[in-house]
Amino acid sequence: MTISGLIVEYNPFHNGHQYHLNISKKITKSEYIIAIMSGQFVQRGEPALFNKWYRTEMALKAGVDIVIELPTVYSCQSAELFSYGSIQLLEKIGIIDQLVFGTEWNNIEDLKIISQILAFEPNEYKDYLKKELKKGISFPSARSKALEIYAKNNHINKVNISSIIQSPNNILGIEYLKWIFRFQSKIIPKTIKRIGSHYYDQNLNTPFSSATAIRNHILNDRIDLKKLKNFLPFSSLGIIQKAFKNEFIPAQLKGMSHSILSILFRKNINDLKAFLDIEEGLDSRMIHCLTTNSIEEYIDLVKTKRYTRTRIQRILCHILLNLRKEDMQFFKENDGIQYVRILGFSNKGREILPLLKRKCNLPIITNLSKSYNALNSIQRKMIDFDILATNLYNIHFLKTTNYKKNMDFYFSPIIVDREENFK
Repeated sequence: MTISGLIVEYNPFHNGHQYHLNISKKITKSEYIIAIMSGQFVQRGEPALFNKWYRTEMALKAGVDIVIELPTVYSCQSAELFSYGSIQLLEKIGIIDQLVFGTEWNNIEDLKIISQILAFEPNEYKDYLKKELKKGISFPSARSKALEIYAKNNHINKVNISSIIQSPNNILGIEYLKWIFRFQSKIIPKTIKRIGSHYYDQNLNTPFSSATAIRNHILNDRIDLKKLKNFLPFSSLGIIQKAFKNEFIPAQLKGMSHSILSILFRKNINDLKAFLDIEEGLDSRMIHCLTTNSIEEYIDLVKTKRYTRTRIQRILCHILLNLRKEDMQFFKENDGIQYVRILGFSNKGREILPLLKRKCNLPIITNLSKSYNALNSIQRKMIDFDILATNLYNIHFLKTTNYKKNMDFYFSPIIVDREENFK
């Protein structure tokens, strides 16, 4: 039996994801696919366009067998922490043989060379990184430059580091590999070359258009969703239409503007220092730039060459969630991932649930209302961020006035019965 893992957001599930899923099954010859999926907030520092249950249903109908939630404390983080949580969760599940991820660079051996430098951090590399950071550039730029210098001085000339590390999927792939090395994991990594539009492409121009372009269309023209039929699987389109009928508003960070800004107006510089990724200087800048009631304008005012837009967005999400440096340090000291929250499974995925329960040492949560009181204080502290994330998500993006608090306690896993016709 072969079981492969995917690390996903499916924001929303589109043709490129279907391609990745189908090719993953083909190259791994896997009988089962388990997806680790972000919950209500995603890695770029924004709420997912559709909630985790809609996206779980999209994944299961497309051919994924089990969807497991990546806890909120790791889903809305830098590539390093996002990858740390994802790889550790795959490792702790105990039944994953292979990991397949998409990149713009198809030579995994080149990615491994870079990831090994980052995994083991030679002193020479760390010295270069410190020097680059002192120049006031962003961390990603400083790291890229330090890697180039280290590679050149150590005669690692065959790897085009500057080209590889500029692409977002490459960066994530390198981080996945880094943590596989650090955890000494037996999971075998494989990569698939990304096809279709560029990651940041704003236009719907090929059947494999970017998630960015698809999200933009949904946000700007939700009335005419049929235009998306060439860019999404039929099942995804149907779930999106169902979401709209269920009084759901597509989520975006600007929809949380007033909540985030109202919190910021109550903070001082010392308060802000408690949050992850806020360095000295950025704290005062964030207070000084509170001159608008638009979160988008505020981000434009705060961001600099050193502090990227995505980094600012993640910080704002942390502030909204009250996720602090001390919380992340606490989880790190207590071995990271604390539980396995199953969001859904197919009739085929149900077959391996007994194996998962035998092999995994963490609590496996299918019904939170039954499991919550049995969790220890560390596990509850982590899952409380998931519960809060859903509460904040729903209070901003449900049109209905029939709001129900703590919806995580009321949802059982999504179960999809499907015929196996995914090759």
